[in-house]
Order: sequence, then structure tokens, then C-alpha cells
Amino acid sequence: MKKNMSTNAAVEKLRTNIKTSLIVLAALLCIAGAVFSADAINGGEGQTPLQESPTIQMSKEQADVSKIALIAAAIAFAAGALAAGFAISHVGAAAMGAVAEKPEIGGQALIFIALAEGLVVFGFITALMILGKM
Repeated sequence: MKKNMSTNAAVEKLRTNIKTSLIVLAALLCIAGAVFSADAINGGEGQTPLQESPTIQMSKEQADVSKIALIAAAIAFAAGALAAGFAISHVGAAAMGAVAEKPEIGGQALIFIALAEGLVVFGFITALMILGKM
């Protein structure tokens, strides 16, 4: 009974630590975004402000194609990253369970995790190819 109580307390402490970490990370990202966006609006050190920079003339069709290309590149990268995260979470858990029972298959487990990580690389390359066509 005591072991179960200590396990529940440890799980609750872990959940609290994870929640706190996520809140701190979100706050830091908001602060960094505000700082960098304010720097871009006002112009960085040694740079001219955005209002004084030369503009590129595009037709409406070119602007529409550029918007769609940027969205497609973002979707390609995001899909690859999300798929890799999903795959690594499942493959990694299964691999670590197998390694716990049979330690000599650790190398094979790492290969399976690396294969799942390849999804991010494919998404990144696809996004670069889309952006290269712009």
C-alpha cells in the first residue's frame, strides 16, 4: 500500500513539474517573440527600419503563388515533425521496453528510432525544395 501511495505522489509531482515547465517555456517564447518582432519593426542594429527598405514589385498572381508556397512549405515541415514525434514516442517506448528485457538488442532499437527521426529530415528537404522553386 505504501509503495502505491509513493508512486502516486511521484506521478503527481512529475505532472506538476511538466505543467510548470510548459508554462515557463510558453512565457519565454512569448517574450522572445515580442522582442524580435519589436526589433524587426524598429530596425535592428545597423539596419534600416522596415519602412525605409526597398519594396519588391510583384503581380497579384506571383504574390498568391508565394503565399501558397510558404504555406505548403510550413505544412510539409510541420507534418514531418509531428509524424516523427508521434513515431518516436511509440517506437521509443517499445524499444526501451524491449531493451529492458533483452539489453543486447539496444543497437537495433536505436536503428528503429533513427528511422522514425528520418521523417523530420524528409519534411525539411521537401520544404526546402518548395521554397527553392519560389
